Amino acid sequence: MPKQKTNRSAAKRFRKTGSGKLRRQRAFHSHILTKKSAKRKRRLRKRTLVAKADEKRMNRLLGR
Repeated sequence: MPKQKTNRSAAKRFRKTGSGKLRRQRAFHSHILTKKSAKRKRRLRKRTLVAKADEKRMNRLLGR
């Protein structure tokens, strides 16, 4: 049976944590930053976890 290929774009966007969850970067921090408050931009810098509902899908893309 052939091996499953990893989706390379997903591999660059997600990292696995020590407990096996997926970590991702927040959206909306690449452009049009002038209208966003400093507090909002500061928060967008931080990483967050992938939602439980999406985890199965993301793991499939990552070949897990």
